[in-house]
Amino acid sequence: MPHRLSRSRARLCGLVVGVAVSLLVGCAPVHSNPAGAGADERTGTVRVWLFDEANRAPKEAVVNEAIAEFTATRPDVQVDVQWVPVAGRADKFAGAFNDPANAPDVAEYGNTDLAGYAVTGAFADLGADVAAWPDGADLIPSVLDTAKSGGKIYGLPWYTGIRALYYRTDIFTDLHLRPPATLDELAETARRIRAAKPDMYGIAVGGKYTYALLPFLWAYGGELADYDGTMWNAAIDSAAARAGIARYTGLIHDDICPPAQCAGFTGTQSVQAFAGGKAAMTIGGDFNRKAVDQGAAQGKYAVVPLPGSRPGSIAPAFAGGNLLGVFRASKHRSLAREFAELLANAKYQEKMYRAMGNLPTLAGVQRTLAAADPSLRPFVETLAAGTKFVPVTPAWSKIDSQNILPTAVQQIATGAKSSDAALGAAAAQMNKAFR
Repeated sequence: MPHRLSRSRARLCGLVVGVAVSLLVGCAPVHSNPAGAGADERTGTVRVWLFDEANRAPKEAVVNEAIAEFTATRPDVQVDVQWVPVAGRADKFAGAFNDPANAPDVAEYGNTDLAGYAVTGAFADLGADVAAWPDGADLIPSVLDTAKSGGKIYGLPWYTGIRALYYRTDIFTDLHLRPPATLDELAETARRIRAAKPDMYGIAVGGKYTYALLPFLWAYGGELADYDGTMWNAAIDSAAARAGIARYTGLIHDDICPPAQCAGFTGTQSVQAFAGGKAAMTIGGDFNRKAVDQGAAQGKYAVVPLPGSRPGSIAPAFAGGNLLGVFRASKHRSLAREFAELLANAKYQEKMYRAMGNLPTLAGVQRTLAAADPSLRPFVETLAAGTKFVPVTPAWSKIDSQNILPTAVQQIATGAKSSDAALGAAAAQMNKAFR
């Protein structure tokens, strides 16, 4: 989930690493058979790449516990974990794709990187393994879809990231407001807050916050692109997409979140404004809760699903997250799969949630955790209502790295271009990338 920036550490999730993916795809030639079928040795060292964290200790403790359990029943097996910096992963993975001898057996990677990685042929298809995996039947279908490319499954969903609406309970009480029931109500509520408290943003959103924009686009029936069976075609200039984008850009306005400040906001900056007490609302992830709890909003906020276009509806959220993939070049095919399945099973998904706040991908684990932790429920409800994803094509990394959508949003919000002109130009750029 490369989009994910939380707790002052950059993670792969979703949310915004297209540049790195683009570099990776550009540096790594596409191989039809880069590593052959590998082998299936049952002894030796299983090499694992996991993403580093600014606060790695809790994650490392859980992983070490899993290693101890794994090797306890496999005395002739060792597990060697290498912690890969997110910012440097492009060169790291490109090297593995070009030289299978240096590839790990198991690797963590973001689901928005999937399409670019899949075309290299370096990852094994885990479709049959997921079908046979005892926990596989409990994987949330929409999350499992983010592990697919070309109808094949290239990773076990390890965790997902969902965004919802954070709001200041004290300000809502003071102004006699209730959580908005529709996106139109959201704008009106934000406008009322800004009028009453001009030193605050009614809601903190940003021109560079693509993963906050997407639920608005999808809620009004729009799509980023459509697949015609042969190729992807941009759809952001359709009437439905324009309607959703207009609702979002309408929030970046002097009477809610002034363009002079907010047009340049990223997701991290939007959440920081809320956490710091400068905004009455924001769109944030389950992974942002600890950061918010460390700021001025601590103890004075609540979270609800982001409403949709109609009362009672929930806007479709982007399903970011990270996967555990097995390299085709692995000489320890079964051991690699077994270790990935252990890390991704119900027991360790719960442990990773408690250690890092990672939202599990198994429905049963989510239900158990949400029953004990009410603050998790809005994100679980959002996920259950249905999520969506970016086009699964290597071209998406190019579109993301070129900031095509953020540029259009900023042009509309600042008045530099009309909606038709900005989105028409963006659609043309997207189609160029798709071709």
